Amino acid sequence: MRCYLSFGLLFVHLLQLSAFSHAFPTDQQPLNEEIDGSLSSVRDALKEAEIIPTVIDDFCPIVTLDVSWPKKDAELGNVLKVKHVQDEPTVTLKGGDGSTLLDMLNLGDKKNMTYVIALTDPDAPSRKNPKWSEMCHWIVAGAANKTETIMPYKAPGPPPKTGKHRYVFLVFAPKNGTTEPLNLTKPSDRQHWGSDTQGFGAAWWAGLNGLITVGANFIYAQNEKQ
Repeated sequence: MRCYLSFGLLFVHLLQLSAFSHAFPTDQQPLNEEIDGSLSSVRDALKEAEIIPTVIDDFCPIVTLDVSWPKKDAELGNVLKVKHVQDEPTVTLKGGDGSTLLDMLNLGDKKNMTYVIALTDPDAPSRKNPKWSEMCHWIVAGAANKTETIMPYKAPGPPPKTGKHRYVFLVFAPKNGTTEPLNLTKPSDRQHWGSDTQGFGAAWWAGLNGLITVGANFIYAQNEKQ
């Protein structure tokens, strides 16, 4: 079976998407075009790290998410020192053909669509005891040249002796493909993303705001005291 988009026709026209043979995620609805197979490695890495399905439901990535700090980059599960990820990172979204999201947003009737970047920690305070998970570390929304910070960046800071934490960057887009401004809610607390339930986090918040996952990246980081 094949994976299909569910939130609009923006990328199916701009990325010249080709066949991608995988199980069809139940939360995505078929359109006429198919997903670029070059992004399948993202989905595979997310599954191997158990981000799918514990953090987000299965989905078909349609953008790559480049995340970089002054000295290091996120590379789908590489281990970074906490001191190297203290600054707010630079984020670039690209399609399967290498075009930047800004290029895509400046084309056609989707130029005002809003995309949302989120950073979440599902392993707070530890993966063995995730009673604080998920922890919201960042939410920023952008449309073309405009960006809005919904939740300021909180640098990864895993407690001592809690092992490696997965810090997961997610890209969301409006599920209905709207180009209207989004009235995004700000989580009332970083812990549990403002919910009262352990394990609730970015996917729960995205659902409340009518968003669907379209891309992801992640790193591991741990306290030096283990």
